[in-house]
Amino acid sequence: MTATRLHLVLAALMGFAGVALLAAAAHIAGTANIQTAGQMLLFHAPVVIGATAARRTGHLHDLLARIALSAIILGAALFAADLARRGFAGAALFPRAAPIGGWLMLGGWLGLAIAAASTKRA
Repeated sequence: MTATRLHLVLAALMGFAGVALLAAAAHIAGTANIQTAGQMLLFHAPVVIGATAARRTGHLHDLLARIALSAIILGAALFAADLARRGFAGAALFPRAAPIGGWLMLGGWLGLAIAAASTKRA
């Protein structure tokens, strides 16, 4: 599977999981963590789709953008999984999972900025 297809499939699954988590949060009391997990996935899914399109049209440096998008996907998954587990089970995914996910997302966003600045296309 190509990086483009993989990133698009994962973005769609992020959107799916985000909607499912927000639906669950609407029906369960005391689910701020579950709601935040769903929002984090839904916020980042369109970013992955849009940045993948920008990468494919040459508006982002290809390799840097693929690395940045992978960091965003992994970071959002870790962050959301940790918050969802806390919301449903009352326990962390593993120690420091959410902060690691957060740092990966931040790094991915910074990577996208670098990828945009590094491309030769106007």
